[in-house]
Amino acid sequence: MKSFKLSLLLLLVSGSIYGQDLALKDLTVEHKKNPVGIDVLQPRFSWKISGTGNNILQTAYSIRVATNQKFSSSKTVWQSGKISSDESVLIAYNGPSLKSEQKYFWQVKIWDNKGRESKWSETAYWEMGLLSPSDWKAKWIEMEGDTNRYSPSPHFRKEFSISKTVSKAVVYVTSHGFYELHMNGQKVGDQVLTPGWTSYGKRLQYQVFDVTGQVVVGNNAIGAVLGDGWYRGTLAWGDNWAIYGKRLGLLLQLKIIYTDGTESLIISDESWKASNDGAIRMNDIYNGETYDATKKLTGWNLPAYNDTGWINARIGNYNNNLIASEGAPVRKIQEIKPVKVFHSPKGSLIVDMGQNMVGWVRLKVTGAKGTVVTLRHAEVLDKYGEFYTENLRAAKCQLNYTLAGTGEETYEPRFTFMGFRFVEVTGFPGTLTKENITGIVVHSDMQPAGTFECSNPLINQLQHNIIWGQKGNFVDVPTDCPQRDERLGWTGDAQAFSRTAAFNFDVSSFFTKWLKDVALDQKPGGEVPDVIPDVLNRQDAKTAQPSAGWGDVAVIVPWTIYNVYGDKKLLESQYPSMKAWVNYIRNKAGDSYMWKGGSKYGDWLFYHPPVNNHTAADGYTEPDFIATAFYAYSTSLLAKAAKELGKTEDEKNYTDLFNKIKNVFINEYVTPAGRVGTCTQTSYILVLKFNLLPEDLREKAAGFLVNDIKSRGNHLSTGFLGTVYICHELTRAGYTDVAYDLLLQETYPSWLYPVKMGATTIWERWDGQKTDSTFQDAGMNSFNHYAYGAIGDWMYRVSAGIEAMDPGFKQILIQPHPSKKLDYSKASFESAYGTIASGWERKEGKIILRIKVPANTKATIMFPVDDLKKITENGSPLSSDIIIAEENIEANKGKAKIGIVKGSGEYTFEFAEE
Repeated sequence: MKSFKLSLLLLLVSGSIYGQDLALKDLTVEHKKNPVGIDVLQPRFSWKISGTGNNILQTAYSIRVATNQKFSSSKTVWQSGKISSDESVLIAYNGPSLKSEQKYFWQVKIWDNKGRESKWSETAYWEMGLLSPSDWKAKWIEMEGDTNRYSPSPHFRKEFSISKTVSKAVVYVTSHGFYELHMNGQKVGDQVLTPGWTSYGKRLQYQVFDVTGQVVVGNNAIGAVLGDGWYRGTLAWGDNWAIYGKRLGLLLQLKIIYTDGTESLIISDESWKASNDGAIRMNDIYNGETYDATKKLTGWNLPAYNDTGWINARIGNYNNNLIASEGAPVRKIQEIKPVKVFHSPKGSLIVDMGQNMVGWVRLKVTGAKGTVVTLRHAEVLDKYGEFYTENLRAAKCQLNYTLAGTGEETYEPRFTFMGFRFVEVTGFPGTLTKENITGIVVHSDMQPAGTFECSNPLINQLQHNIIWGQKGNFVDVPTDCPQRDERLGWTGDAQAFSRTAAFNFDVSSFFTKWLKDVALDQKPGGEVPDVIPDVLNRQDAKTAQPSAGWGDVAVIVPWTIYNVYGDKKLLESQYPSMKAWVNYIRNKAGDSYMWKGGSKYGDWLFYHPPVNNHTAADGYTEPDFIATAFYAYSTSLLAKAAKELGKTEDEKNYTDLFNKIKNVFINEYVTPAGRVGTCTQTSYILVLKFNLLPEDLREKAAGFLVNDIKSRGNHLSTGFLGTVYICHELTRAGYTDVAYDLLLQETYPSWLYPVKMGATTIWERWDGQKTDSTFQDAGMNSFNHYAYGAIGDWMYRVSAGIEAMDPGFKQILIQPHPSKKLDYSKASFESAYGTIASGWERKEGKIILRIKVPANTKATIMFPVDDLKKITENGSPLSSDIIIAEENIEANKGKAKIGIVKGSGEYTFEFAEE
């Protein structure tokens, strides 16, 4: 009995000491879970905290790193010791230098403000890539004569033998063009469109795959098939191809570690064999793929294959500009089935996927050898129900499959992707059914971060369309559109949408990678190209001039991503690029402080057609006004970034510069009555957002904006630049009701007009398809273009009320804006600390507000009431240690009058609806 009591006492003490109800989860390194093949020399650790009770705050942490999972003393690399700190996001490794190819395991434990100590977390890991050029022993290999456009895909193969038991096998691989890697008959990894798209002349990503389970004792075969991809394929317009080079190539090394501690290395070199006599006869991103199954090289990726007809690979000579993969890998994310198979009035056989998607289809077919099935892709049908491809311009978006005649055959392309909802099928043997077609959705594998829902089904469909627009256009780079002969990393679209993008998905690594290419492709004078990677200035000197609102991506997106994720290292690494852009404009403007001629695109696609009419009086915003406004805005953000980074001299200089620009701008464009520029919606929006008004004129300018909106029957007149901020500035000026009127407007031009027309993604133009079902200008009419989806940011931050008070959401502002135009609105966001949720519901004359605050954060919750006694919390009178008055919240949005501060937990508040 005494023994039992002693054991029970020890158990209770142990539970108390180690806080069994305090746990750690979602461990990441450099924003990624268990990354393999990184080259960051001081990787940063993050974790989330869970536990019982409210108001959990970390008070200390301890991190340990080892080269085995047991964390034995001989294998321990670094121990931080107990560090008194509430930081749990992006804590830098501070141990001995990390080694190439080494796998490291890590754990963390914490202490909290309730006196609890957690157990060590579950073990997480990361693996280093090749940290020095000398670590690469492989040689670039190519196929002799492979320099022609639309050439058959080259295959490379190598056989090798293993006589000992393998402990670990890891392959490091990249290519010029796309590659698909195989080991002993199986595809290696689940990524597609590798190695991704970077500014190839300056840096090229490689991937790392653990193939321990794919190598065997005995004979082995490794091989790769290449596609043209972004490297050699068609890019931009004007029949342009091979921007980076005409020869496809492979670079690969396989490291094998045996159980006896010895190692061997298999590298790409002249001993490899090559052939282009395979099934992929043509491949191109824009134009599709031609696959002849009668020429399939069966067994080419297996040992003992007869490759006597193959030739020796040739050695390529290239500079070593290799980097480890940084972005979110592109994968097949989901599969969808058609909703309908039908014949058009003219007899075309058409498959409706029910969703404008990006990726490709998987075809199942049975037929005679030599039968050719052709698949064409389109986003929409015309007003007569016929297949419509004119808006694809020169892109063919076509798959041609020749059957082998061996029974049921399954085909899906490897080296192309399409943006489509409809598939036209010709040559199909037999009766085509839904079972013959599967849609393969492909995009960067970003973790979903946000949800939004309200009582209006049209708004919910709008949110769906925003999400799918992001999926389809975040394919390794943020493209403008995924279907026509463009699909480029347009900077203006990215800067407009970046804040919404970060709510929808975790885009930390996605934008970290792309922003480095923004900096690398920036010109010596600081100019930022229109598209990144920059493939336009190579062919057309006229495009070298940057444009306001597009080049400002160099400042706006780093600042945005910093505010969402609190990643100061990213801000610091992009700071020279940010500064170079502002200094470029400064040199252009000189002592006039006006950027003349700096806006090529104006407020792109403002509501008045046609596409290039920038002189129409209705909705037209003067280009120099736009250019100077963005000059001021980027300067102000640069000053803020300098402050965050402790660059006090720069902070002062750029704050002074902003004030000079502002004074000149006001003198040039603002009347004493508060009228601005050409008095368009965009004119008023930009000066309100960019703080380019005397304080006493803000209310008047906002009033003119509202009058313009109402004069149009609550319709927009904005383009890509003005649309981003319109609802935010209405709310900040106290006109949230007008913002809701705009959001809920169902007729053109509005966000819901495309929804009413059946859209499943965001359109490029407000009226891409008109009410009579005819189309806008086919030369510029994408039906999957995310820029106007920037309204999603307002839906999250204002309607539902989730806002960051400081970079990274450690201090949260919950400030929902209930409206009688909706019954409820709710959102969630997976921050670096955990799930933040905010939602309101109108019920029986009351507003019910439901909030979730993650551990290790504090939330300021603002209410649209003037007395806390009017509020109940979880059914009881409101209690809080801290009360916040309206004037304590910078740029308070609209109705919120008084608030409280809460720690972690879930809360329900109620108050009477006014």
